[in-house]
Amino acid sequence: MRYCVGIDLGSTTTKAVVLGEDAQVLGRGITNSRSDYGVACQVALVEALIAARFGLASAELDDDGEPQAKELLGVLERRFRLEQYRGQLGNLAAVLRGYTADGGGAAPECREPVEEILRRMEVEAEELYAEGSSRKSDFFRDLAGSRYHALAEELARESDAGFDQLAGLFDKAILEVEGLPAEPASFRRHADAALAGIEGAPAALARGVQRAAETELELALSVGTGYGRATLPFAKEQIRSEILCHGLGAHAMYPATRTVLDIGGQDTKAIQVDAQGIVTSFQMNDRCAAGCGRYLGYIADEMNLGLHEIGPLACTSTRTVRINSTCTVFAGAELRERLGLGERREDILAGLHRAVILRAMSLLARSGGVEDEFSFTGGVAKNPAAVGALRGLIEENYGERTINISPESIYTGALGAALFALRDWRRRGEREEVPS
Repeated sequence: MRYCVGIDLGSTTTKAVVLGEDAQVLGRGITNSRSDYGVACQVALVEALIAARFGLASAELDDDGEPQAKELLGVLERRFRLEQYRGQLGNLAAVLRGYTADGGGAAPECREPVEEILRRMEVEAEELYAEGSSRKSDFFRDLAGSRYHALAEELARESDAGFDQLAGLFDKAILEVEGLPAEPASFRRHADAALAGIEGAPAALARGVQRAAETELELALSVGTGYGRATLPFAKEQIRSEILCHGLGAHAMYPATRTVLDIGGQDTKAIQVDAQGIVTSFQMNDRCAAGCGRYLGYIADEMNLGLHEIGPLACTSTRTVRINSTCTVFAGAELRERLGLGERREDILAGLHRAVILRAMSLLARSGGVEDEFSFTGGVAKNPAAVGALRGLIEENYGERTINISPESIYTGALGAALFALRDWRRRGEREEVPS
């Protein structure tokens, strides 16, 4: 089976979308961007191909017609993620033990606390992926880092090692762990281990996984886009601008779309497209991260909250505090000033979200306004407070509009890149078929 892939290398996350020859999405993958962009792209692609193989397994089970096996596929995938986490935890343990070994550079008093942290993290792993469990993130850095630092704080009170020493070891080790290349052949190994953990798994489930694992997936063409696209190891003709990819991706998801707003980690883009998804005009703030995902991340850090927590908290506000600046440099100072005046956190956050969307509205106006239909893409589209502020301001300024927000909105740019790859591959095939 041949496939095309689009890679969107963003400032905070790297996304991959795999398309089949019929332009159907086979799989999506995402990882946090890191200093080694090549590894980030490889990890995102491997994740997309894993999703594609789970899709193939699901199709095989549909053909087999065993409902019980199909129902257990979700359990299998959850246990698959557990095996992935354990593998990454093993990599982290190996690096940390290298530091705490004789001559490794870490203070001797860190050895026992680090071993105890690793032991407890391994014990907790099963619970993290138990049915009904809620994880703040699926990125290993975030998930493991949260547990490591919590355990380090506890053990620092019981040992001679200080918290800063223990935390510093993780911060150093995670860079090495994230720099390790992804394993393209890991699907079968993790799937087999996951199957072994499901008591009484029907034979049809094992057959479906085996067929999916044995299906040959062959890359036809890749196209890259995103904030870091210039660093991608692709030929010049395999690179497309974020504007073009988000426009085409939004059009593919919602064909009637005429206006697209993308708020990513580092920039905001307001895009107008025609009936074919071709960009007709756009505006973009590319000077700084003011009013983007990184700004909201900075605010979350200042409030000691997870990025996923600030939107729901802002939605509980009863009074929106006016925020004067969306500049990341001054955000902390204004935030502390507002808190010092006795303002409630949720009201401040509501004001911050409104300020972000007001900045986006200015870009939309300069790009040509908001036509019907309108699509909101990017990671911030998952933030309910940002979505609520956007809906209110669009209705206030432009009247009623159809607003499209997909659960897969963060993949819009990668989808557009994959569609460009598919088009280019088809054109190459057509040229090769023309008689000389």
